[in-house]
Amino acid sequence: QVQLVESGGGLVQAGGSLRLSCAASGSIVSINAMGWYRQAPGKQRELVASITSVGSTNYADDVKGRFTIFRDNAKNTVYLQMDSLKPEDTAIYYCNADVSTRWPIPTRRDYWGQGTQVTVSS
Repeated sequence: QVQLVESGGGLVQAGGSLRLSCAASGSIVSINAMGWYRQAPGKQRELVASITSVGSTNYADDVKGRFTIFRDNAKNTVYLQMDSLKPEDTAIYYCNADVSTRWPIPTRRDYWGQGTQVTVSS
């Protein structure tokens, strides 16, 4: 019913930049918070950044000042601008959206993207 499609991952050298995109589609009534999570090998999935429908943002401590999350509500798309990348940023990055739908009944729940690999070399 709802799909999140991510793009923008890849291989970059330390100090470089990437921009991740996540577009939500489907039978969407509204999207509340959207965010990015990441999971490195041997680690639990962790929140990187999130943004509410009114633009309030939250960042993990280790990305503050380097990453910026923003969204285009008209396109149901969230972005993560990643600057000054470090090898420890290497992970699979997952898009998340808190979505309200109407079928089969009015429902609000999280949806997840398939993940996009970000690899930062030393």
